[in-house]
Amino acid sequence: MLQLKDLPDAKVLKKFAERYEDVDSRSVTHFLNILHIGTELAESLDRFLATHGLLQGRWWVLILLMREEDLTSTPSELAEKAGVSRATMSRLINGLLRDGLVARQEDTKDRRSYSIRLTAAGQGKLDEVMPDYYPRVKKMMNAIPEQQREDLLKQLMLLKEQSKVFD
Repeated sequence: MLQLKDLPDAKVLKKFAERYEDVDSRSVTHFLNILHIGTELAESLDRFLATHGLLQGRWWVLILLMREEDLTSTPSELAEKAGVSRATMSRLINGLLRDGLVARQEDTKDRRSYSIRLTAAGQGKLDEVMPDYYPRVKKMMNAIPEQQREDLLKQLMLLKEQSKVFD
């Protein structure tokens, strides 16, 4: 996420270009604007989820569990699918356990292992959020015609492929 709200203008970028080599001001402007837009979209989703008493990370855990045939997964599988560390997933799960949205299910063969199961309350929370979520996504995405959305996604995927330049 880009925390910077005050994006640099041409004057600021000129100052940097005078000091550092190979500054392509237009590329920097485009890159920072793409990061900024992604951040604003994520923050907008966060504000929406907050009206339902959820945080984005916890919401994704509920969705990941609902995707499972038996509504159950291990913490490590959830962490992998969510793209977060096991420690982060533990914190998310603990909050969901506290609120009764998931339950811990002990492994009968290995007492050290356990799974996380979506509870009826967790399913109810998703049943509350999702009918409100989908029309909003549709309304937002309809601002861009379908073909242009497809083109935009292809272009963003090209940028994603190039993100390894920061590795």
